[in-house]
Amino acid sequence: MHLKNIILSSLEYNLWVNEQYSQWLSDKSDELLNKYVDSSFPSILLTLQHILRTQEYWWSVLLEKQNIAIEGDEAALGRDQIFDTLIENSKRILKYFKDQEQDELLKTVEITNEWFSCNFSKYEYVQQLMYHSTYHRGQVVTIARNLNVVDAPLTDYNFWNLYKDRKDVFTGIGH
Repeated sequence: MHLKNIILSSLEYNLWVNEQYSQWLSDKSDELLNKYVDSSFPSILLTLQHILRTQEYWWSVLLEKQNIAIEGDEAALGRDQIFDTLIENSKRILKYFKDQEQDELLKTVEITNEWFSCNFSKYEYVQQLMYHSTYHRGQVVTIARNLNVVDAPLTDYNFWNLYKDRKDVFTGIGH
């Protein structure tokens, strides 16, 4: 399989999962989404905000504008703003790479900041974005389970890949 196809598939999956989480959590109360749980980030919404902020950071790296300020970085965002921005950002990244040649994925981008320095290809940064988001989405499910919320959607990559063209499969399925 062509590298571009692999990356596009990963980005399509990322968008789909973010849509699934937004749909799943949209009917949950603000109290539940903000309830403190001992975790890397102490609530579902703060974890989702971290996923969003980090996805925005990697998006800025992919655009080679990694030093851009992310508006409202320190302020807590509302649920709808988190859901909507996460989905829109996911769409933007996917569209960008759909419109690029594979050479763009192979291009290296140097990062130097207060935490680390590296010089990797854009496709490796896309992978970082994906792995980071996946890690924290798992934490969201764990936080939810600790709050007795057990209706999380099934969002395994293999499940999505097997059934992505069958919309009927995605209704009413949870972990």
